[in-house]
Amino acid sequence: MHVIVVGCGRVGSGLAVALTAEGHSVAILDKNERAFRRLPDEWEGLRLVGSGFDRDDLERAGAVGAHALAAVTSGDNSNILTARIARETYQIRRVVARIYDPRRAEIYQRLGIPTVATVTWTIEQVRRRLFPEWLHREWSDASGRLLLVHRELPLAWGGRPLLDIEVPGEVRLVSVTRAGVPRLDLRDLVGQDGDVLHLAVTQDAVDMLESRLAARPGEAAAPAGPAR
Repeated sequence: MHVIVVGCGRVGSGLAVALTAEGHSVAILDKNERAFRRLPDEWEGLRLVGSGFDRDDLERAGAVGAHALAAVTSGDNSNILTARIARETYQIRRVVARIYDPRRAEIYQRLGIPTVATVTWTIEQVRRRLFPEWLHREWSDASGRLLLVHRELPLAWGGRPLLDIEVPGEVRLVSVTRAGVPRLDLRDLVGQDGDVLHLAVTQDAVDMLESRLAARPGEAAAPAGPAR
């Protein structure tokens, strides 16, 4: 996947290095060429001097056809403007904006722009928001046999009862985050685009859960197999 990172500070440079190590194509933008000193000499991504809200600079970074963008400069306004351009002009589906003010972050979250306020900011959280279709593990018990995981609802589950995801004794839907608001009223809840599922799952059922989420209506999910 091609990812654009806007801002080569501590978070931006660390994110860029982590993503290239995972095999992604990465372009990083910063107004100050000296900021690229934070990147290793052997880093294989694209370094560009420019602005995240300049369309010419974004296109040099590969915005046309990009899969994801993270705006992680030191300015809230710059990050939000960059995120909106990425989403509205270039139709980049996976967009994350760094916001210093938690109150503003909540507002933009409700507008459909995933944000993380500085007080809770980590590189791992950015990666989770760039790739919400992955199954992310939040917690496990002392034995490692029970996991709490989250992931974005697959498109195939839109309009389907979310409790159908559950498997007695193996998978339990704990809550759903919709437009930034957590929901516990799950009994009659049907899936909507952008829903984030929070699930408790046994270690042995992780592969089955992923298969179940990937299955289209009418398809049978693969049986549980060895945990990864």
